Amino acid sequence: MQTKTPNQREKKVKLLFIFLVIAVILFLFSIFKTITSDRRIPSYSSTIHDRSFRGSIISADNYTLSRSEKTYKAIICGASIPQNKKEVFVKLFSIYSGITEEEILKKFKKNGKEIKGNITLSNNISSKSAMQLKSLAYKLRRLGIFQWVKNRKGIDVLFGLDIIENGESRRFPLKDILSPILGYVGDKCDGKYSRPEGMKGLERHYEKHITSKKNGYFKGKRDVAGNVIHDKNSMKIQRIDGMDLHLNISLDFQRRVELMIDQMKESIDAQEIIVGVMESQTGKVLSLASTERYDPENIKQKDIAALNPKFSEYPHEAGSVIKPLTMAIALEHKVITPNTWFNTHNGRFKIGQKRTITDDHKYASLTATDIIVHSSNIGSSQVSWRLTGKEFRDGLLKFGLAQKTGIDLSRDLPGSIKSLRKLRHKMHRANSSYGYGMLVTFAQLFKAYSAFNNDGIAVTPRIVNYLQDAKGRHYTLEPKIGDMQAVSKEAANEMHDILLEVVKRGTGTKAQYAGLEIGGKTGTAHIAKHGRYIHEYHSSFYGFANDKKGNKYTIGVLVIKAKKYRKYFASQSAVPTFKHIVHTLVDLNYLIPDSNLTEKIQPIIPIEVERENEDISLGENSIYENVVNEKAVDEKPIEHLKNHSIQELFNIKKKPYVKPTPKPKIAPKPKTQHYDEEHYDDMF
Repeated sequence: MQTKTPNQREKKVKLLFIFLVIAVILFLFSIFKTITSDRRIPSYSSTIHDRSFRGSIISADNYTLSRSEKTYKAIICGASIPQNKKEVFVKLFSIYSGITEEEILKKFKKNGKEIKGNITLSNNISSKSAMQLKSLAYKLRRLGIFQWVKNRKGIDVLFGLDIIENGESRRFPLKDILSPILGYVGDKCDGKYSRPEGMKGLERHYEKHITSKKNGYFKGKRDVAGNVIHDKNSMKIQRIDGMDLHLNISLDFQRRVELMIDQMKESIDAQEIIVGVMESQTGKVLSLASTERYDPENIKQKDIAALNPKFSEYPHEAGSVIKPLTMAIALEHKVITPNTWFNTHNGRFKIGQKRTITDDHKYASLTATDIIVHSSNIGSSQVSWRLTGKEFRDGLLKFGLAQKTGIDLSRDLPGSIKSLRKLRHKMHRANSSYGYGMLVTFAQLFKAYSAFNNDGIAVTPRIVNYLQDAKGRHYTLEPKIGDMQAVSKEAANEMHDILLEVVKRGTGTKAQYAGLEIGGKTGTAHIAKHGRYIHEYHSSFYGFANDKKGNKYTIGVLVIKAKKYRKYFASQSAVPTFKHIVHTLVDLNYLIPDSNLTEKIQPIIPIEVERENEDISLGENSIYENVVNEKAVDEKPIEHLKNHSIQELFNIKKKPYVKPTPKPKIAPKPKTQHYDEEHYDDMF
C-alpha cells in the first residue's frame, strides 16, 4: 500500500475546498436566481399611486347627493386555474363580486375555446367589492388554487387573481332625487385610467372646480415582504381633490316638493310640472324640482327627454304672466298709475280692419289694477301703447328677458323677444304685452318676479351656496350674470300690491293662505305647433309668499300640457300646486303664519264658475267660451307629507305613470277662431 505524501494530501484538501466553494456559489446563485426570476409572484411597483377624487355634491342638510369612488378591474390568467378547481373559483368569485356564475364562465371562452391568457372578469368593481375580492385572492393563493405557468420568456410565474385600480366612478346614492339639477356624467379616459366628466346640470356647470386637481403618490424602497419602507429616502406627494359643492337646497324640503308634484301630475294628467322656490332677497334656491327625473347611474331610453332640464332650456310662450312686467314698465315710466282707467270695450276691440283682440270677461272699463286682476288682453294692450316700442323693449330687457339669467346650470338659453322695428307697431306691441310672440324660460320669469318682492331688484337664482376644499375653506362664486334693477322700488311695490289683489279677488284665489301675504299672476297659454295654436297649454303661476317675520320667497310653477278636462287652466293646475308648496314651507317652518289671523280665507269667486280670463282667446272669440259654467272634475287629493320622516320620504318611490282612460264627454261646439297670420310668422 502506497502512502500519500503531504503534498498530495494538501492538493486533495485544496481540491475539495474548491469544489465546496463552487458548490456554495452555485447554491447561492440558484437561490438568488429563484428569488429574482425563476418562480416568482409578481410584485407591485415601489410607487404607490394616490389618485385624486372629484368633489362631492352635498345638500344644505348635509346629505351626499353625488360622490366619487375608485373602481377596479379583476384579471385572472386562464391557464393558472386547473380545470378541477375552476368550479370552486367561479362560485367563490360570484359570491364575492355579485356577478352571476353564468356571466363569469362566459369570460373563460372565446369562439368556444378556453382562453389561456389574461381574462378580464369585470371592469367596474366598487371599492367595497374590491376589498373583498383582494381578501379572496389572498385566501385562494394560500389554498393552492392557482398553479404555476410559464410566461412568454419561459419563466415559471404564479398568476393569481389581480384586482387593479382602473378609474373613478360617480355615485348618486339617492337615485332620481334632485335630478335633473345634479345632471349626469360621462367617462373621460386618461390612458388606462378613466374619470367622470360632467355632461349636464351642476356636474357640468362646476366641472372646472369640482374635478380632480392633482394626483398624489408615495415612493420608496420595499422590504423582503414587499412593504414600502418609510424612511428619509421615501417621498410622499399629497393629492389634491376637487372641491365639494354645498347647495342651498335642503333634501327634506326638495323631496317633499318632488313627491307632491308627482301626485299633482297624475291628478291633472300633465306631461310635466316644474317648480322653483327661492329667497326673494338673496336668490338662494330652496327647491328646483321636476316630475321628469331619472337615475344618473342608470339612464334608460325613456329618460332621454328628461336629460335636458327645462328650467333654463325650454323657451316657450308664457301668456298672461308677462302682463305684470308690461304693467310695471308703464308704472316705471309714470304713464299710468294703479288707478288709471281704460276703456276695455266690453271684451272686444278691433285694431285696424283685420286685427281683433278679445277678453273672456266683458268689462266696459277697468283700472290698471283690475286689468291684471281680471287678466284683460285689451287692457294690457292699451297699457303697452302708452309706451314707445323702445321703452317697452328696453323694459323687458331690464327684467332679464332675451338674455341668460346667470343660474348655475349647464345651459341657460336666452329666449327671444321681438325686434324694436316690430315693437313700434301696435299689434306686435299688443300681443307681446300679454305674452305671445316671445320665448321665455322658467328661470327668466322666476328671476323677473323676484323684483316684485324685492324692491325692484331681480335676483339671480343661486343653487350652490359655497364650494369647500379639503382643508374646510369656503369659496363663493359670483354668477356670470348678476342681479338686475328691473324697475324702481316705487313701481315694484305698486306691482306687488296689484299681485296681492290677483290672489284676493282674481284668478289666483286658490293660492290664499291664512296669516301669510300671497301674491302672483296666472297664465294659460296655447302651445304653437307648425305655425298654428293647438289644443295644448302651458299653465303657470309666478308669485311670492311672505310672513311678518321677514321671510320672503319667490315661487314659480309651470305645468306643461295638462290633459284632464279643464285642468289646463292655471287656476286649476298651477295655482293649487303653488298652494301645496306654501303648505310645505309652513310645515317645515320656512314661513310662520300670523297667529292673529285665524279665520279661514274663502275664495271670492265660487269654484264652480271660476274662470280665469287668460289669453287663450287669440282671435275674435274664445273657442272655450261655452265651458265657463262647467264644474271641474274632482281632484285626486294630494298626500300630506308633514309627518313623514326624511328616511320615509326616500322610501316613497315615484309611481309609474299610467295614462287614465278618458271619460266620454259631450264637448261644446267651438266657435271659429281667427288667427293672426302675421303673428305666427314673427314667432317662427
